[in-house]
Formats: sequence, structure tokens, C-alpha cells
Amino acid sequence: MKDKYSIILRPHITEKSTFLRESNKYSFVVSRDATKKDIRRAAEELFDLKGNILNVHTMQVQGKIKGRMNRYQRGRRPHWKKAIITVEEGIRISIFENI
Repeated sequence: MKDKYSIILRPHITEKSTFLRESNKYSFVVSRDATKKDIRRAAEELFDLKGNILNVHTMQVQGKIKGRMNRYQRGRRPHWKKAIITVEEGIRISIFENI
């Protein structure tokens, strides 16, 4: 297994992910080659969630095409992977509490 800090890169905080927290779902940006098992293990170690994770959903997010770099080229933001972790009722992840 890779290092837990290279699997879960940062929390993904948007308006939609804020509403998901009400149903005990937390969103993270993860490494593109991380598997669901890797993400589960890393979250359990980082946030002390041993046995409290119910589900891990992952999705590949395509990078957006952004304006023109010059007359003929268009730029693109990089592709990335998102994971939504569902935890048991009453369990909180402290990194999201101050947001």
C-alpha cells in the first residue's frame, strides 16, 4: 500500500459536498490510481475511523477545457479522482468541522 498521505490528497469542499455532510458523507480528492480499498485503509488511519466506514464511492472527474492559450491552442485543466466516504451515524471527521 502507498503512503496514506499520497492516497488522500485533500478534502473536496463545495456547496454540494457541504450538503452531503448532513447525511454523513465526506468528499475527498484522491490519487488517480488509488483503489477503493486503499482509500478505505487510508481514511481509517488518518481519521481514526476503524470499522466506522460504511461505503466508499469513487469517480473520475474530467478536466475542464479552459480559454485559449494562444490563437490556435486551448488549455485543459488536469483530470482528477474524487472519493465520497460514508461513515456511520454520529461519527464526524474533524477536518470538516471548522468549515
